[in-house]
Amino acid sequence: MTTPVHTQVDSPCGPLTLVASGDGIAGLYMTDHRHRPAPESFGAYVEADEISVLADVSEQLAAYFAGDLTRFEIPMTVAGTPFQQRVWSALNDIPYGRTVSYGELAAALGQPGSSRAVGLANGKNPISIIVPCHRVIGANGSLTGYGGGLDRKRWLLDFERGGTQPTLM
Repeated sequence: MTTPVHTQVDSPCGPLTLVASGDGIAGLYMTDHRHRPAPESFGAYVEADEISVLADVSEQLAAYFAGDLTRFEIPMTVAGTPFQQRVWSALNDIPYGRTVSYGELAAALGQPGSSRAVGLANGKNPISIIVPCHRVIGANGSLTGYGGGLDRKRWLLDFERGGTQPTLM
């Protein structure tokens, strides 16, 4: 499959749009997601079980929200600049239930003065939740921007820290 296709799954964070392209996941977007591409770029709608990668993502998301999965193992086909790719790769190294600051992430990338650039790349992450950009916070511990909204970021962090959370949306 080279043409993108998409599906929608329900989650405690509200509906999630999953986009597959090639052999991997290319996007996971929440309702009113900042930097969400135009819907026509998602390709045709399919049922999740029609495309193996979408079925895998749906199953792993269900396991994550059930508290049974802490790290996703999904092939990804993500378009981005080389710097964005490095940032998104580094996000996968942040342990479940933990947070790092933008400055700490920049230092881990060997570019300690690039926290603003790291923040911009983090904000453009097209595969929220799976690539855990919600685990990056301000240097003072504050919750800063999140493509899916700060309420979702707070919910995801509380959920990963073992908080019993009702459905957000």
